Order: sequence, then structure tokens, then C-alpha cells
Amino acid sequence: MDLYINENKLNIEFTFTEQLLAVRWEKSWSIPLAHIAQVTTAEPKSSWKELRAPGSFIPGLIKAGTDYTNRSKEFWYVNRDKNYLTIELQNESYQRIILTINNHEYWQERLNQLITN
Repeated sequence: MDLYINENKLNIEFTFTEQLLAVRWEKSWSIPLAHIAQVTTAEPKSSWKELRAPGSFIPGLIKAGTDYTNRSKEFWYVNRDKNYLTIELQNESYQRIILTINNHEYWQERLNQLITN
């Protein structure tokens, strides 16, 4: 997956395989920076009480798709890596986006700079 900023929006572009595993029909996702409340790299909490629909889950390997939790509606695309990027949203249908990406610390810093300016 690729992340990039364009016209005051965070764009997340998925590979075909990522789209299949997350059961996400759109290749890219565009989120206005004004709708991002906070970005962290802490390991997110996950629970067996979550309902994943649609999506994929193989314990220890991948968690991908939409999760309905007692917190909110969330989008997860994580693997066994610990390089989490959690994006808290406002005024969006999803409350959180949780990803694992190689340059998670860079994106946390960059997005937090952009949303506080």
C-alpha cells in the first residue's frame, strides 16, 4: 500500500491483493486532512468481541477489513509486523484506520505536523 498527500488529503492506495483481503472495492481512499484528529504508532487494542464484516482474519498473520467494535467502526489492514499507524478520524464513516506500514514513524510525524498547522 502507498500513502501520499495531495490537495490537503491523505490518500491510501491499495494493491489488488490488499483490496481482495480487505474486501475493499475502491483502489484508493482519500481522507481530508481536516478530518484527521490524531495519529499514533502505539499498538492498538484488539478484542475477540469485534465483528469483522467484510474482511479477512488469520490469527498471527493478517487482519484486514472493516471491524465493528464497542468503540466504533474501524478499518484494519495489519500483519504480524509491529509498525502500526493508527489514524483517528472525525466526520467520517470510520472512526479509526489502523495500518502496518514500513515508514509508520515518518507518517505519524508528517500527518501530525499537517493537522496541527
